[in-house]
Amino acid sequence: MPFVTKLALTSGDRGALDRTVTEIKESAARKGVEFGGPHASQPRQQRAPQSKRLSTSGGRFTDWTYTIYSRTIEIVGHDEFARSVADGGFPAGVHVEIDVEQVR
Repeated sequence: MPFVTKLALTSGDRGALDRTVTEIKESAARKGVEFGGPHASQPRQQRAPQSKRLSTSGGRFTDWTYTIYSRTIEIVGHDEFARSVADGGFPAGVHVEIDVEQVR
């Protein structure tokens, strides 16, 4: 029974994310791996509060707002390739979540 490896990549740096996904996609094409994606999700806006002082009465700056971009990739079968991608070094700004499912 084959395994489907799903990679969810997120980053605040869209260029780094796109380069990482392109490298994985090109490597899969060279090796003849069944590959799905990349599927892009709607960019998400995140806000982080900023205090002017360490105390609670110190006031606040305006919230820091940043965008998070995400892509999803599926690798069907080819366990060795999926393992090499998962073990590969990703740029510091790219976060990867890996989910493996067994398909009948």
